[in-house]
Amino acid sequence: MERKQLEYFLAIASHGSFSSAASSLRIAQPTLSYAIRGLEQEVGASLFRRMGRGVRLTPAGEALVGPARQVLRDFTRVFTAAQQVTGLISGRLDIVTVTTLAVDPLTAFVGTFRKRYPGVEFSIVDPENAAAVIDIVRRGQCEVGLTEHDVSAPGLEVLNLPEQEVLAVLPPSTVTTDALSLAELSTLDVVTTPRGTTTRNVLDSVLATTGTPPRIAVETSHRAAIIPLVLAGAGATLLPRRLARDAAAQGAVVVRLDPPLTRRGVLVWSADNLSSAAQAFVELVKDWPNDDTPD
Repeated sequence: MERKQLEYFLAIASHGSFSSAASSLRIAQPTLSYAIRGLEQEVGASLFRRMGRGVRLTPAGEALVGPARQVLRDFTRVFTAAQQVTGLISGRLDIVTVTTLAVDPLTAFVGTFRKRYPGVEFSIVDPENAAAVIDIVRRGQCEVGLTEHDVSAPGLEVLNLPEQEVLAVLPPSTVTTDALSLAELSTLDVVTTPRGTTTRNVLDSVLATTGTPPRIAVETSHRAAIIPLVLAGAGATLLPRRLARDAAAQGAVVVRLDPPLTRRGVLVWSADNLSSAAQAFVELVKDWPNDDTPD
């Protein structure tokens, strides 16, 4: 079993077809097909089921995905072992993160890391929800994850991230005071994401203290549409400070809540078999000064 065979196998599993995988790998499709036939002979089972123009993993293929990823990481560690002394000059780091933490603080972490190690590439994945981050890291699909503070993560290493203030974001020209009470918030029409998402969880939890359910004006799974909807006058929302500042720059009215509302995310990773890039990233976050966190 060769490294290229596993790389080809994972490319097909990711793209869903031999032709798309061959294009991304910049190889001829017959070369790809030949390599997979050889891998299937070694495994003793078919790895893909042909479905029209695409393919789907067979049970044997699904079972091979995790070990194949781990073998490729092991290859990477072998070839980069010497680089741990002189610094990372190449590599790849897969990170899964909920949307709000992707904006802040992950952007600052990745920017600083890339300045130190410009040869390391990043892939940042958006999970279905906060709990899915744990599952993705535990299964080895991503080495590092950022998720909500209260999500259970048995078997993983957990590090608290810098605390973030959450602000109320209101449509332009809204007349308000310097701070918005929770009672006042409960009377506003709100733009938010569906139940189970991190943005919605923050809203539901803060209004639970008032005994009043949120007045949902617009519920959308398209997170990128939240600020435009607020700017268009569809309703108010709650956002971490970095996102709120971006909305304010576009004309939204941003005010603090009274009492102040804060949230804290966590970094999660498996203590076993971290690549050099992942280990360096974890160390960077551990050393990150709280008072330097972008606001």
